[in-house]
Amino acid sequence: MSRIYLSPPHMGAAERDLLLSAYDSNWIAPLGPNVDGFERELAVATGASHCAALSSGTAALHLALILLGVGPGDRVIGPTFTFAATVNPVAYQRAELILCDADPGSWNLDPARLEEALAWCDADGRLPKAIIAVDLYGQAADWDSIREVAARYGVPTIEDAAAALGATYKGRPAGGLADFGAVSFNGNKIITTSGGGALLSDRGDAIALARKLSTQARDDAPHYEHTLIGYNYRLSNLLAAVGRGQLQVLADRVAARRANFAAYVDGLSDLPGIGFHPEASTGVCNRWLSCVTIDPARFGADREDVRKALLAQDIESRPLWKPMHQQPVFAGVRVFGGEVAAGLFDHGLALPSGSSLTRDDLDRVIAAFRACRS
Repeated sequence: MSRIYLSPPHMGAAERDLLLSAYDSNWIAPLGPNVDGFERELAVATGASHCAALSSGTAALHLALILLGVGPGDRVIGPTFTFAATVNPVAYQRAELILCDADPGSWNLDPARLEEALAWCDADGRLPKAIIAVDLYGQAADWDSIREVAARYGVPTIEDAAAALGATYKGRPAGGLADFGAVSFNGNKIITTSGGGALLSDRGDAIALARKLSTQARDDAPHYEHTLIGYNYRLSNLLAAVGRGQLQVLADRVAARRANFAAYVDGLSDLPGIGFHPEASTGVCNRWLSCVTIDPARFGADREDVRKALLAQDIESRPLWKPMHQQPVFAGVRVFGGEVAAGLFDHGLALPSGSSLTRDDLDRVIAAFRACRS
């Protein structure tokens, strides 16, 4: 039996044709017509007015912090239940990170904890320069609540929509729900360019500056002139060609991943102690990863027992995010709450979720999971 991966790339004919066309045109790098087209199409897909195609979602988050003036000693609030890439750019800027717990009803940043953190910062006389919230596992955060709290304190917001393309919040697409949005096209994401990302905003001036900063901040001169520190963060024309092809089938990829999740619910929900990533009433989750929680006292096996049993049958699964406040690199960071995120890490597991999974693959995963119950 072949290995079943957690979230492998799913490529098609359109991506190949666009890639070969870019190759044959000799528009390899830097930039090119596919970058321009990909930016336009991403802006439409996310509802944002402007887009800069970049080398990674992390680069997009980093530039968003720079554009908001975050520097050494400034505060930034972010979620503890996330991947490190969400908050690493805060460290790049030598800013102070403050973490907030997850909402048990969505697993995203808890607006109540956010308000608690902002009130503490206000009383301390140092409000944050930015708030980062994640659309976790492809589900948009409660952006109306987050933005309402943020606006009361005058703090701008950043949406980490790395895995949320195709998801919606109150009918609006993920990626364009905050002052700045970041998306990722890493190999395991719902669509991929092998590696890449984008920064989104309604602020055209900010995106124009992001493009400059992402190309080493070269000034408009016949020679190499620099008045700002820049970065090598731009996406190549070849990768943008792949992204344009992938974007054409985004709706199909979302439908396939949602079907995977439905299959797991159908095949596992009768088991005692098994829960599923709840879908918030405010939108549609793209189900980038299908996530379950396991109560070992009721199920008879814990998360690690299940993960190892699946691995023994060549099925890849993965624990949910280890909270940032439990990571050695962020030891001592102030956190508001944390118990919800810690519990999700202790008991949560992401199951194979790729849009190319077959019915036989899903049946194999479900059978192996069910066999873990003692």
